[in-house]
Amino acid sequence: MSRIGKQEIQIPNGVQVTKAGDVLKVVGKNGTLTKVFRDDVIVNIKDKTITLEIKRNDKFSKSLWGTYASHIKNMIQGVETPYQKKLILEGVGFKSEVKGKEFVFALGFSHPVVVKIPEGLTATAEKNNITITGIDKELVGSFTASIRALKKAEPYKGKGMRYEGEVIRRKQGKKTA
Repeated sequence: MSRIGKQEIQIPNGVQVTKAGDVLKVVGKNGTLTKVFRDDVIVNIKDKTITLEIKRNDKFSKSLWGTYASHIKNMIQGVETPYQKKLILEGVGFKSEVKGKEFVFALGFSHPVVVKIPEGLTATAEKNNITITGIDKELVGSFTASIRALKKAEPYKGKGMRYEGEVIRRKQGKKTA
């Protein structure tokens, strides 16, 4: 039994949740999120609470039960307060800037790296701090991870991109004899 799936999800004031067929729609002050859910889990919306129950008692339905509950909680929280991820770019000559709807990075390659910012996200780059904000938790996390993958922090000098608060394990390097 899913402990997360069994819990009731409270709908705060100012947020509307509707379900039409397989599509769940959450509307709040920051925007609208829609997601398609399979029919293995039944979503019941009554007054200001959402309950989930499984249709069949098989392993796949049980695994979706808690997952769908987490998705709905994240959607409700996202339309109330946007999600935010921060990256720190360290290294001599490493730069980042936002030009229109694109990130332009100088990461030590022979060419600048240009990354398009997806629809629904806002991004800022101040000095070496990159901030990505949006109402969809999944989109914010995946886009931040794809940017970080361009130049991960290396373990010898710590140059590259890292999340704010992330600790890079450092290696000692060569010793002189």
